[in-house]
Amino acid sequence: MKLFGTDGIRGRANEFPITPEVSLSVGQAVATVLRNSDPRRNRVVVGKDTRISGYMLETALTAGLVSSGMDVYLPGPLPTPAIAHLTKSMGCAAGIMLTASHNPFEDNGLKIFGPDGFKLNDELEAKIEGHILGEEGETHTVPPSEIGKAYRIDDARGRYIEYAKQTADNIPLHGLKIVVDCGNGAAWFIAPLIFRELGAEVIKTGCTPDGLNINDDCGALHPEHAGELVRAHGADLGISFDGDADRVIFTDASGTPVSGDRILALSALALKEQGRLRGNTIAVTVMSNLGLHDAMKQHGIKVLTTAVGDRNVIEALRANNHSFGGENSGHLIFADHATTGDGILSALQVLAMMKRRDATLAELANCMTEFPQKLVNLPVSSKPPLETLPELSRTIADAEAAFGNSGRQLIRYSGTENKIRILVEHREEKVVEEWTGRFIRAVQNELGAA
Repeated sequence: MKLFGTDGIRGRANEFPITPEVSLSVGQAVATVLRNSDPRRNRVVVGKDTRISGYMLETALTAGLVSSGMDVYLPGPLPTPAIAHLTKSMGCAAGIMLTASHNPFEDNGLKIFGPDGFKLNDELEAKIEGHILGEEGETHTVPPSEIGKAYRIDDARGRYIEYAKQTADNIPLHGLKIVVDCGNGAAWFIAPLIFRELGAEVIKTGCTPDGLNINDDCGALHPEHAGELVRAHGADLGISFDGDADRVIFTDASGTPVSGDRILALSALALKEQGRLRGNTIAVTVMSNLGLHDAMKQHGIKVLTTAVGDRNVIEALRANNHSFGGENSGHLIFADHATTGDGILSALQVLAMMKRRDATLAELANCMTEFPQKLVNLPVSSKPPLETLPELSRTIADAEAAFGNSGRQLIRYSGTENKIRILVEHREEKVVEEWTGRFIRAVQNELGAA
């Protein structure tokens, strides 16, 4: 598709496609497609993170929706999973979140959820895109008497706060000291409040958004910031969210970041112990470490592997009626509770596991041995099919022959940025370094990456 990537529509604010004009068209297209599916549903909830461009896009998107006869509910800055939850609980036709997740403030985007709280499938996204681009016919607008209304929702925060706490059985967190880094993003107000209400002592940071500082040297992209505060305050752990709080990165009591794969592993083991890991199976993406696969095999847990993107993990869980999965980037899907990755809910689940086992995060995370791994992101000006690049193709074939069962490589373009991602993993670190260098040289020779 031309507009939709792996996670909605994304780009630089005030440049196509992240413009007021396109946002207005998105509103009209969403109304047209979803009302055609069920004309009884005429409500949409529109959320945003803390980027300054969110105000511009929210206004234009709302105009497009109400011009097509939809009523719009505006809760203000809230995490993406909160919008997914509100969409379903309020009986809306759709939920739309204005966010570029972990990207800098200059970017923004639109994530769209259906009435069930799940991200739209490819077919619906294609129909919406077709209307936006004028390829599916005209969008539906209404006469003056049928124009929709826009409402501010004053109790949206409270609705989500109570839902999130309930998913962890309101487990008391008394005695825990937690550093909470909200990345100056959508969770800045509610995340510290939730942990404090459950009894934890909270040291908060990244909670002063100004529209320009989202993800700026803080949050899930920089867990070392929370780690420094953990050490300084003698805290039990650090919890770092990205800009829209759909993912979370943890640091242990030593201030050391805990890999997403270790969190996936410890969660899977805890769920199995509780009898809540349906089918004794988890779903993860191709980015997960081979050490995770080894650890799960040792405990009799099967692993489904999907393409990159939390939506692909969710689709695998839904198709097979499994209850848990995620990405090593920090997206965790506890499918019994949530329809998308939810950083706050995931943090509560992990904290509950610590309390039930009376164990530290480091103790729980010591459940697998990771293969040495290196991930490099290189900017590119274009994205030709990888198989059309002869030097890179030869290097990939040579690596596969050399690695056997002891390692792997994964070369792919980012679905949200003009970058190519190079992942190399092997039992021996020197092999990782050698082949990472080879791949970088091949990419630079053929794509001119800096």
